[in-house]
Amino acid sequence: MTTRHLRITGARSADRRAALEAAGPFEFTTTCHQWLRGPCTALTALLHRYVPEAWASWPELVEEHRATLLYLVPELAGRIGPPPPSLVNDTPHEERTRYFAERMIRATNHGIIDFLLAHARHRQGPPLTLAFDDVHAASTTEQEFLALLVRRADPRLLRVAVAGADGPLTTELTAILREFAESVPVTQAPGGPVLDARGYVWTDCTSDDPAAYAAYRALPEATRAALHDERAAELEARPDRGLLLGAIPNHRERGADPHGAGRRALRAALELCVAIGYSEATADLGMRGRALCDPDADAQDYCHFTAKAASALVPLGRLDECVDLYRELRRRYATPRVQMSTSYALAVLHTRFLEPRDHDLALEHMNNARALAALEPDPVLGAYYQVFQDNGLALVEMHRGDLERSHELTARGIERLERELPPDRYVVHRSQLLHNRARVRYALGRLEEAYADFTQLIAWDPYYVEYHVDRANLCRRRGDLAGALAGYDRAVRVSAPMPELFHNRGDVRAEAGDAEGALADFARALELEPDELGTRLARIALLIEADRPGEALADVRAGLGLHGDGSRLLCLAGLAQQALGEPELARDAYDRALAADPGGVPALTDRAVLAFEQGDAQGAVADLTAALALGGEHPDVLYNRGFALLAAGDAEPALADFTRALALPGADLAALLCRRAECLAGLGESRRAADDLHDLLHLHAQGLLPRDAEPAEALEMLEELSAAGVGGGRDGR
Repeated sequence: MTTRHLRITGARSADRRAALEAAGPFEFTTTCHQWLRGPCTALTALLHRYVPEAWASWPELVEEHRATLLYLVPELAGRIGPPPPSLVNDTPHEERTRYFAERMIRATNHGIIDFLLAHARHRQGPPLTLAFDDVHAASTTEQEFLALLVRRADPRLLRVAVAGADGPLTTELTAILREFAESVPVTQAPGGPVLDARGYVWTDCTSDDPAAYAAYRALPEATRAALHDERAAELEARPDRGLLLGAIPNHRERGADPHGAGRRALRAALELCVAIGYSEATADLGMRGRALCDPDADAQDYCHFTAKAASALVPLGRLDECVDLYRELRRRYATPRVQMSTSYALAVLHTRFLEPRDHDLALEHMNNARALAALEPDPVLGAYYQVFQDNGLALVEMHRGDLERSHELTARGIERLERELPPDRYVVHRSQLLHNRARVRYALGRLEEAYADFTQLIAWDPYYVEYHVDRANLCRRRGDLAGALAGYDRAVRVSAPMPELFHNRGDVRAEAGDAEGALADFARALELEPDELGTRLARIALLIEADRPGEALADVRAGLGLHGDGSRLLCLAGLAQQALGEPELARDAYDRALAADPGGVPALTDRAVLAFEQGDAQGAVADLTAALALGGEHPDVLYNRGFALLAAGDAEPALADFTRALALPGADLAALLCRRAECLAGLGESRRAADDLHDLLHLHAQGLLPRDAEPAEALEMLEELSAAGVGGGRDGR
C-alpha cells in the first residue's frame, strides 16, 4: 500500500467510494458537500468524531486547542466545556461591530490541523487515515483546509485521500494535490440501491444518481416543496449548527414558503457566517436572501442581505461588485439610515481598499454619514451612530495624515459614550474606539498613553490576539525586548496559529541574542506558510550570521524554487557562498541579483564587499559609487567606499567620504572617526587625526557610543601618534 496521500477522481460517488475502499482502509470517511453544512461540512463531522475521543484520553490536548475547536463547532461545548471568554461572544448580536477577517479562518484551519496531527501522534499506532469525498462540491474554505492538511501531514502519521468529480478546484488545492498526492484510477462500481425522489431529498440533494434526480424532478412542485419542508423540520430538531449553514436554508428555499421560512433560514445562516468570518458563504447567502425579498415590502431584510453581501465581497477582492451594491441601495432608499450606512461603507472603501486611494472623496462620504447620524431621534442610538461615524472620520483623517485630528475624534467619542450611554451598551464598539485611540497614540509617539490603552483592552478582552500583538510591538519599539517577548508569547497562546506571530517573535528573539529560539519560530512560521518570503529571508540571514551557511544555502534554494530569481534571495545566496569559500559562485549570485533588479543597492554593496575581499578595491569603489547614485547617501555605504578608497591609496576622496558619513544620522561614529584619523595621519594631518581620536574617547566616556564600540583601536592609534611626537587634543583633552 502506498504511503502517499491519494487523489481519486471519478464522476460517481459510488465509484469513488469503491476506489477508496480498495485503497484503504480509511478510518474515517466523510463528504465535503457544502449543501450539507455550508463552509464546514467535513470539518464538523471530523471534529464530532475525534474531539470526544481526544477529550476522553488526552484532555490536555483538547484544552490546548479549545478556542479553535469551539470556534468552528460550538456545540462541542456540551462535551468539553465552554470556550474562553470573548467580548464579542458576550455581546448581543445587534451590537456587534467587530468581525473576524478571512485570515482568521485560515489560521483556524491550521489550528485544526495542529490538533489532528497531535492526536495522531498521541495514538502511537498505525497512521490516522482520513478520506474526504465530494471535494468538487466543497466550499473554498474547506478546500483550503484540505490543501493545508495534505501539505502539512506526513502520510506516515496522518494519511489523506481526497476524492471528487472532475471539476475545477481552488488553485491552491490543485497545486498541492499535484505535488503531494498520488492519483488512483477509478473503475465503474456495480450499481447500488436506486433512490426514489424522497431518498434524493433525504441526501439533502447531494446524490449524483441521475435516476434519483429525475424522479425528484418528475414530482409536482407542491409535492417537492412538502418533502423539502419535512426534511428541514427533521434537521432543525438536531443540535448541529452546521446544518443551519447548508441543508436547512437549502430546503427552506425550496419549500412551500421560500419568501417567509426560506428567507428567515437564509438570514439565520447569514448571521452565523458573518460572525465566523465565512466571506464567500456570506456573499452567497446575502445574494440569495435578497432575491427572496420584495425591495419595497421587505425593505429592511433587502437592505440587510445586500449590505452583508457587499461587505463580504471586500475580502474576496470583488470591489466593483461591492460598490455597485451600495450604490444600488443609495438609489433605491431615501432613508437616513441607509444613506448613512452606505456613505460610511463607501468612505471606508475609498480610504482603505479601492485603487487609487481617494481620501478626499472618503472624507466627503464620511461627513455625509456624520450629518445623517445627527438626525437619529433615539438618544442612545443617536449617540452611538454619531460616535461610530466619528470613528470612521478618524480613520480617514489618519490616512490624510492628520493624526492629531484622528486622536481628537476617537478620544471625544470615548468620552461621549461614557457620558451618554449605559455602561452595558455597545461595549464592543467602545473597545474598538479605545483600540483606535491606542493605535493613533502609538503613531504619535505617545507610547506611555498607548501602553495604558492596550493594557486596558487586554483587561477587557484577554483572549483577543491583536491587543497582545500591538502592546508587544510597542514594547519592542521602546526597547523593552522582555516585554515584547512576553506579549508575543501570550499572543501565540491565545490565538489560532498565524505565521506573523511566530515571525514577529522570532525577530525579537534574534534581536535579544536567542538565535536558536528565533530559528525555531521562523521554522514554525514557514511550516504554516512556506511561501512567506519575509520569514524565509529572515531565517536565511540569521543562519548566515550564526555561521551555518550550508543550511542558509539550502533555504535559499527552497525560496528560489517558490519565488523565482528574486534579488533579495540571490543576495543572501551570495553571502552564503562567500561564507562557504566559493567567491565565483557568490559573484554569480550577485550578478543574477542585479539582473533581476538593476537598481538593487544591496546587491551592489554585497558585490563590492566580495570584490574588496578578492583584492579588487577599484571594483568595490565602482559598485559602491553606483549604490550611492541609486540609493542616495548612506553612512555605511560611504564608510565602505571610503575604506576601499583608502586601501586603493586614494586618501583624499576617502577622507571626504568619512567626513560626509559622519554628518548623517545612523553613522557608526567610532569606526568613522578611527578611519578618518587614519586618513588624516596618512595625509600628514597628525594633529587633526589626534583630535578625531580624542573626540571618540570623549564620546565613549560620555556614554554616547554603543556599548560594543570599544576604544581600544583609538587608544592604540593615539599611542602611535604620541610616539611620533603628536599629542594634545581639542581643548587640551
